[in-house]
Amino acid sequence: MTSYDTKDLYKLNRRGLMFILSSPSGAGKTTISRALVKNNQNLSVSISATTRPRRAGEVSGKDYHFIDIGKFDELVRTGDMLEHAEVFGNHYGTPRKPVEDALINGQDIIFDIDWQGTQQLRQVARDDLVTVFILPPSGAELEKRLRSRAKDTRETEEQIRGRMSKAADEISHYDAYDYILINDDIDKSIERAQMILDAERQKRQRMTGLPEFVKHLRKSL
Repeated sequence: MTSYDTKDLYKLNRRGLMFILSSPSGAGKTTISRALVKNNQNLSVSISATTRPRRAGEVSGKDYHFIDIGKFDELVRTGDMLEHAEVFGNHYGTPRKPVEDALINGQDIIFDIDWQGTQQLRQVARDDLVTVFILPPSGAELEKRLRSRAKDTRETEEQIRGRMSKAADEISHYDAYDYILINDDIDKSIERAQMILDAERQKRQRMTGLPEFVKHLRKSL
């Protein structure tokens, strides 16, 4: 049996992952995202860049990276934007460097994006991606949640109907995701999302230094 000092073993680290949550409005992704971030110290929210004006109380670098259209277009042109889209005349995107730095340091990043953004990320970062689509238990329940939320947001009947119509299209892309959560109970859905996150963190390909660790382990036998 080979003698060795465990302190000399190659340090076993883990590469971070990109945890994508998508869902129609009202299905629960924001609540689940916030719970996961609260319960996981090494999980942080991806901060998007945007060309829209900063609103009262928003902080650049915390809520969004607020940049002008010239800078935004430059980041897209140079490949320094992992994904991007135009929404109601404003541009939104995910800067590449902060995400890659986090992954290298074993930090997990959670994304609250739609299926189109997910597809863009899949093209450039498939091995780092874990995708979860959240479904409501029924159309009636989704409408109930949207109407309840509208009491605070003061959305109109037309806006609610618009969200319901958009939800039908968004749900049709469920099969592009790795995991599906049917959010019939928010606490159970948070628990299931945590289970997915925990399992994905243990995947062999995310464990950097594993070959060297196994090499030293075999020598000790």
